[in-house]
Amino acid sequence: MKSTKILFICLGNICRSPAAEGIMKKLSEGFPIEISSAGTAGYHIGEFPDPRMRSHARKRRYELISRAQKFDPTTDFDTYDMIIAMDDSNFRDLQSMDRSKKYYHKLSKMTDHSQIKKVDHVPDPYYGGPEAFEQVLDILEDACGGLLKKLHSQTQ
Repeated sequence: MKSTKILFICLGNICRSPAAEGIMKKLSEGFPIEISSAGTAGYHIGEFPDPRMRSHARKRRYELISRAQKFDPTTDFDTYDMIIAMDDSNFRDLQSMDRSKKYYHKLSKMTDHSQIKKVDHVPDPYYGGPEAFEQVLDILEDACGGLLKKLHSQTQ
């Protein structure tokens, strides 16, 4: 069975998208899924995720060990089956990078996969306190669960 390649996208790739990557990796253990994350901006290339996000994620038994990288439209559009943005701004940035509109079908927002949480984006917790990081993890756990259900139903 061919694995599904998923790329989670936020701005700097140090809070939301690496958290989504870590959560999805744990939830999808045993499934044919390859997961990574990137940012639309290259502010933090090579850095580990934000220490606050790593700490909050660790309390929920998620290890965030990826290094920040920047989305590369010349390769990433072709490499990944699903490219999932954390908010409207990142979604629009991805759409603008797809000048031919050849990859629109691969793009979605994280909250498109939500099951319970009724939110339209994953807020950036960078300038918030502990509650902002917890809120992001709550939203991501819900949306990653919904995404996994969707992928599972497509293989049935």
